[in-house]
Amino acid sequence: MRRPGRTTVPLFLAAAVLTVSGAGSAQAAGYRYWSFWEGDGGTGWTYATQGPSLVRPDDGTVWGFRFSVSEDSQDSAQPRRAPDFSTICAGTPPKGGTERIALVIDPGTAADAPEGERPPALRTACARVAPGSSAAEALASVATPLRYDSSAMLCAISDYPRTGCGEQVAGASGASGGPADGAAPSGDPVSAQGSDGSGGGPSAGVLTGVGAVLLLGVAAVLRARRSR
Repeated sequence: MRRPGRTTVPLFLAAAVLTVSGAGSAQAAGYRYWSFWEGDGGTGWTYATQGPSLVRPDDGTVWGFRFSVSEDSQDSAQPRRAPDFSTICAGTPPKGGTERIALVIDPGTAADAPEGERPPALRTACARVAPGSSAAEALASVATPLRYDSSAMLCAISDYPRTGCGEQVAGASGASGGPADGAAPSGDPVSAQGSDGSGGGPSAGVLTGVGAVLLLGVAAVLRARRSR
């Protein structure tokens, strides 16, 4: 019988690691939730690094909310309307002692919707609020009812969706697409929209599986050397 050579074992290891990693990727799960965005001053959006109750927007800024299914902040879908303050607040003139905050509220697509629900139309609003108000207060002034869970996570805007709150969706991989929210989401959130806005890494299951394969490979190498 031909004994395992130096090339056979490394190739086996490489194939096994790729198989385990691929399986983890195929089973990746996403979350269905409202993400929070900041207009970048031009025509694009930047994923917010703080939740809406923590942000105190300046007068003349634009903030967006987008409902979608995504795995993390790197694939989260942006609002599908440009952050154009002058257009959104064109019918709301300046007024002393108040601030104007433009909002884009995008409920997403049918692919993002929970079973049995249909997303309402995208809309924009110009919130007139007291100086120092939070983005959450601006949203509440133009889009009721809002629904939060016991941890203050934003679950629904204008009663959409009717049920659910940041639930996991198995096998999802950015259903809406988006720019290239970390792991579990939150609408006020520092779990999905944390201080660094970072995305998630490999799952613990995948890393454990890779570690086990490597240990088996090492054992195979030792056995092959002893049998020579």
